[in-house]
Amino acid sequence: MLRRHVLLSTFGLVLAGTMPALAAGRPLTADEKQLINAISTYNSSIKSMVGRFVQIDTDGKRIDGVFFLQRPDKINFRYNPPSRQEIVSVGRGFYVIDRQQRTEYAYPQDKVPLRQFLSDHIDLLSANIIDMSQSDSYATITLQDSTPEGTVQVALVFDKSSMDLSQWVLTEPSGQELTFSLYDVQKNVAIPKSFFYIDPTYKAKPPET
Repeated sequence: MLRRHVLLSTFGLVLAGTMPALAAGRPLTADEKQLINAISTYNSSIKSMVGRFVQIDTDGKRIDGVFFLQRPDKINFRYNPPSRQEIVSVGRGFYVIDRQQRTEYAYPQDKVPLRQFLSDHIDLLSANIIDMSQSDSYATITLQDSTPEGTVQVALVFDKSSMDLSQWVLTEPSGQELTFSLYDVQKNVAIPKSFFYIDPTYKAKPPET
C-alpha cells in the first residue's frame, strides 16, 4: 500500500490553519520569523521542479519515485515499478491513478490544501507552527492540524544555505511516522504537458479506506 492519503495529508498541513505562529509553546523570535519569511519567498519563486523522492515508513519500508511540480496547481508523484500508480493534480482535484488497472479516484481540490503549496505565493508564517528548531545546516518547522484521519504533525526540513525543502517527517494520529526525502532536484525547468495528463477513459473508483 502506498499510503496515498498520508502523502496528501502531509501537503495538507503545509499552509493549513490560521493560528498564531508559535514555536515549542513560545512566540517565534524576530530572527525565526525572518528566516521563515525568506523560506516562503524563495520557494514561491520556484515555478517548476523535477526530482526523485524516497518514502520510508516506521517499519523501514522504502518506496522510490519521481516527482514533477509546476506552479500554479500542477503536480505528479510517480512511484517506481513495480508500482504503476501516481498522484496527479491539474488544478481541479487530486487524482490517484493506477496505470495498470486504468482506474482513478479523486479528492476535491478544496479538500486537500496542497493546492496552497502549489500556488504562486507561499506564506508559512500563516500556518499553525507548533515548533521550530535549527542546526548549523537545517531549519525544521513543525506544523500541526486536523485531517480526516485525526490530528497530524509534519516537520518540514529546509536547507538553510539554499532554503530548499529537503525532507519532511509526518507523524500520524497513531504515532506512526513517514519520512519523505527529495533529491536530484532541478528547478525552473520545462515539463511536458503530458506529465499532468489524466486519461478520461480511466474508470472511476472510490477511495481506499
